[in-house]
Amino acid sequence: MNLEKVIFGFFIVLAATLNFGFFVGDIDNPAHHDIYELFAAIIVSLIATLLKFGDRTQIGAVHLATSLVADLQLIAAAMVWGYAVHVTGDGMTAKATASVVSLSGGALFANIVSVIILIAETIMQRR
Repeated sequence: MNLEKVIFGFFIVLAATLNFGFFVGDIDNPAHHDIYELFAAIIVSLIATLLKFGDRTQIGAVHLATSLVADLQLIAAAMVWGYAVHVTGDGMTAKATASVVSLSGGALFANIVSVIILIAETIMQRR
């Protein structure tokens, strides 16, 4: 068993599951979307991105691209959340919550693509 592959797979799947946990719920209800779960999803996604650097294969490049997309979407979601709460003064309205959840949905899609690539890569590997 390759410990590096285990850690790599762990963070890819953890990033997807944290993002999924944040995403699930009514799209416009801020009570269904915890800011700490979004924060955890961002941190784990950034760690997963760092682990993808150094792989010089084509599949590694696609892994990195999907991870960068997820990072960008999650950071944008956090910025929208911060803007809604701290700049507008309106707090998390239904519209702001829908924007944050939609951005995290884009990141979730990128994470799912990454997990699918990981599974395909694992199946194609020969012993």
